[in-house]
Amino acid sequence: MESIKLNDILRLENLNNVKIRFNLMFRQNLNPIEVFKNGDISMMLEGQYWNHNKRKSYKEGQITIRLVRIKPKEDFWLLFHIGEVTKDLNRLNGVGYEYQNLPEYDKYLGRLIVKYKNTSQNMIRNAESVINDCEVAQILPDTFDDDIFPGYDKVNISWQELSRVIEKDNWKTALQNQKGIYLLTDIPNGKMYVGAAYGETMILGRWRAYVKTGHGGNVGLKRLTFDHIKKNFKYSILDIYKSTTDDQIIIEKENWWKDVLQTGKFGYNEN
Repeated sequence: MESIKLNDILRLENLNNVKIRFNLMFRQNLNPIEVFKNGDISMMLEGQYWNHNKRKSYKEGQITIRLVRIKPKEDFWLLFHIGEVTKDLNRLNGVGYEYQNLPEYDKYLGRLIVKYKNTSQNMIRNAESVINDCEVAQILPDTFDDDIFPGYDKVNISWQELSRVIEKDNWKTALQNQKGIYLLTDIPNGKMYVGAAYGETMILGRWRAYVKTGHGGNVGLKRLTFDHIKKNFKYSILDIYKSTTDDQIIIEKENWWKDVLQTGKFGYNEN
């Protein structure tokens, strides 16, 4: 069966006046698909029209397309933006252009997934050279969202991700039905905190507290600013137990993990 190409959908003319920006990573090592899912649209658009130090990205009148890689080392990209450069601000190392959105493509933004194997380090490409290699993989019925609960042993998410998924039905169902031992990691310094969840809403209740306050009432974490926690903490699960498991068993296993990981001596556990 013949594949459907990106321009079979977009029907852009004069492709020599179109550029495609493939987005692998973002400034500060942010994953752009996570930035998209967090709703930071202004940051994404700023990145689209950013000039680096040595050369400009676009010219006035050019059409710009942005494709965001969905997963590292995979060949699937989400269509995020199509716009037209209306003014060159003659600025390097910053946002270099004014632009206007092209509303006729709005229905595809955040929904159209393209398959494209990138082999170049140059992330801004002339559309003529690549658009015929961009195959339409899927058009989603709604805006892209892959926040499916991955399984207890595969949870390893940032505070930003946690704050986004904590009230989604599949995450709530999974986290409110299991007692468990969890791990918080401060990525820049490697310090860790081991916690136990055995209250009424179990892991869900504890992690809701971290989303709300950052520290969740823990003395060692209260010494940190909420801003530091938001930017640097990751959350994972070490052990899970049935809701009927005696709380004392959970507490004993929590202490075992604290000892194994030495989080009292080198981390944030202070009890």
